[in-house]
Amino acid sequence: MATQVEKLADFAASRTYTDLSLAAKAALKARVLDALGCAIGALSAEPIAAIRAHVQELGGRPFCSLIGGGDSAPDRAALLNGALVRYLDYNDSYLAPKETCHPSDNLAAVIAAGELAGASGAQFLTALAIAYQVQCRLSDAAPLRDKGLDHTVQLAFSAAAGAAHALSLDPARAASAIGIAGTANLALRVTRTGKLSQWKGLAAPWASSRALEAALLARRGITGPLEVFEGNKGLMDLAGKFEIDWEREDLERVTKTVIKRYNAEVHSQSALEALLELREAYSLRPEDVEQIELDTFDVAFKIIGGGEEGEKHHVATKEQADHSLPYLLAVALADGEVTPAQFELKRIEDPAIQQLMDRVTVRANPELSRRFPAEHAVRLKVARREGPPLIAERSDFLGSVTRPQPYDAVVRKFDALASGHAGAALREAIVDAVWRLDELGLRHLTHLLESIGRGEPWLNSIQEEEEIEASPS
Repeated sequence: MATQVEKLADFAASRTYTDLSLAAKAALKARVLDALGCAIGALSAEPIAAIRAHVQELGGRPFCSLIGGGDSAPDRAALLNGALVRYLDYNDSYLAPKETCHPSDNLAAVIAAGELAGASGAQFLTALAIAYQVQCRLSDAAPLRDKGLDHTVQLAFSAAAGAAHALSLDPARAASAIGIAGTANLALRVTRTGKLSQWKGLAAPWASSRALEAALLARRGITGPLEVFEGNKGLMDLAGKFEIDWEREDLERVTKTVIKRYNAEVHSQSALEALLELREAYSLRPEDVEQIELDTFDVAFKIIGGGEEGEKHHVATKEQADHSLPYLLAVALADGEVTPAQFELKRIEDPAIQQLMDRVTVRANPELSRRFPAEHAVRLKVARREGPPLIAERSDFLGSVTRPQPYDAVVRKFDALASGHAGAALREAIVDAVWRLDELGLRHLTHLLESIGRGEPWLNSIQEEEEIEASPS
């Protein structure tokens, strides 16, 4: 009888681009563009510079493109590109009842595998859809947050499955790849509790790059544990018994993921939308406000409201700030927006913001908690120094499953994030390459991403080179 990982490997090896609905194809491309905007917007971040220096110092055969220039070995390209996608904490999310993950964390590993293997754009998109499906479904069926493990555990399985498809591994090698990756990447949840470090934004690229390396080892015939799920001391000993019928799984879970409107932890989105709309409607300023009281759902309170994962009123770094509802609400009230600019150290350290945080109270509400994850319900009360208090309620946000962002909004977000590093012509070329990825191919997109920072003449040379390659001999 086939093991669970063998059934998963059959799923990963057998799916094709024709298995995706038109809605799933469009959703997938939107999330690729969203993730690439996040990546380009993070090019100047300090931890990214450290990882780029690390990759350049160690070197590696130049098989895969690096976003922002250069190339390296596949696992190192996946690490750097994945760190770029993840660092801002602005990429997409999936909210299962007891687990939250970021499925675009799979992107860099799948791109690297596809580029190494010469995969077509359609094959790459299929591989990425497989990775999305695997991570989301494992988050549904085998949540691990309450067991003390990080959501990058499910990512290791999904990135290996996506990479296996991009590398065209047969089911046996794919099963070994997934088994190795899942066994070797049991990460602790302490990454996201207490005093947060830079590892919060780097744990996912680390796990996905290791998953890619597992797939590359399996490609060479290294075998992995085929009872990683149900075997003695396997994952089910931690997560409890579960079974996913992989034979019947589709590739539609990408349509259930959400794109963030604000550069903040996903469980804050509805609260931020409510506050910012009150701010605009009543011309609110910090000096007008005596107290902000937020009732929210239990998961939000636990992770970013001051619950079991640590108090949130003492914030000193970017990583702490984007996971603190008091900080997010304070800076949103003061600035009228929540973008990467709100996480510059000088903004975080501003005494006015620090003092404003003390006027924010966050509570978990049982009734709102029962409505999660179908709803992201919040109740916001803003007590003013003059006039009656202002009340706002939200059950979702722009970008949620029930109120998705239109594609043109995703393009605007991409442009806003990428404009500091890529000119208008290059940004337009990347948007076009993503939308026509199944037609133009993966290599066209990776060339564009690698050219960022080299100016428009470099873009022209790419286009001329590809025209020559496409012309009859």
